[in-house]
Amino acid sequence: METKGLIKKYKVGSEIITALAGVDIKIYKGEFVAVLGTSGSGKSTLLNMISGLERPTKGDIIIGGTRLNKVSERNMARFRSREMGFIFQAYNLIPSLTAMENVTLPLMLQGVSKKKREKRAKAMLIELGLGKRLHNKPSQLSGGQQQRVAIARSLVTEPKIIFADEPTGNLDTKTTIEILSFLQQIVRKRQCTLIMVSHDLEVAQYADRIIHMRDGKVIKITEGEAAIKELTKAEEIIESLPDIEEPKTESPQSAQEKEPEAEKAKILNEEDTEEKR
Repeated sequence: METKGLIKKYKVGSEIITALAGVDIKIYKGEFVAVLGTSGSGKSTLLNMISGLERPTKGDIIIGGTRLNKVSERNMARFRSREMGFIFQAYNLIPSLTAMENVTLPLMLQGVSKKKREKRAKAMLIELGLGKRLHNKPSQLSGGQQQRVAIARSLVTEPKIIFADEPTGNLDTKTTIEILSFLQQIVRKRQCTLIMVSHDLEVAQYADRIIHMRDGKVIKITEGEAAIKELTKAEEIIESLPDIEEPKTESPQSAQEKEPEAEKAKILNEEDTEEKR
C-alpha cells in the first residue's frame, strides 16, 4: 500500500481546512502499522482516505496496483467488502442479534451459504475465546467481549487489510493488552496488514512501525517495541549459533618447505632400487 502526495481539504463555512498536507507513506504486506497523533493531527482522515471511505482532494492511494481514487463508488464498495476489514472504538454490533449472528453478517452479504458462514463464525469466535458466548446478545457481553465479537466480524471474511480506529479506546488496561496481543498474532499468522489509529503511544508500541502525525503531515516514522523485540530475538538466535571452524590450509611457505623433503625421499628410494639391482 502506498500514498503519494495525499492532500485532503474541507470547506467549513468560508474557511478551507487542510486535514492532510501531502502524505507519502508505504505500508507492506504482513505489517502492523500504528498511525499516532493527537486530535486534529490528520490520523483518522488518513485512515478514511486509504480505506476508500473518503476521496482525497489530490494525490494517489495505491493498493496492490489499484489506484483507489480512480475506482467508482460501486466498485469501491465491492473492493472494501472483499479486501478490507474494519474495527472501530464503538463496537457497532446489532443489539438484536447474537454474537454469532453479528459475525456471520459480512459473509451473508458475500453470498456464503448459511452452513459455511456459521461454521466460520463459530471457529473465529472460539479462536477469540468466546466459544461459550456464541448465542449471547451484545447487552449480555462485557465491553471486552463485545470488541472481540467486532474483531471476529472484521476477520471472518479473511481480509488482506484490517483498519482499526482506536480499537481499545473503551477498554481497561488488561483487556487492551489482550486485544493488542491477539491482533499481533493475527497479523503474524495470516500475513495480513493491520493499520491502527491511536493517540496513545503505549498502544502504538505494539505495532512494527509507528507513523507520527502532526498538522496533517508525517513528522517521523519509528519502530515499535514489537519490531525491536523481533530484531533482538533474531540477534540472540544468531549469537547462540556455534562457531564454524574454517578448514586448515597450509601456508605457501610451509608447502615450499615440504617440497625439498619429498624430493629427497624420492631420490633415496631410487638409489635403493639401483643398489638392489
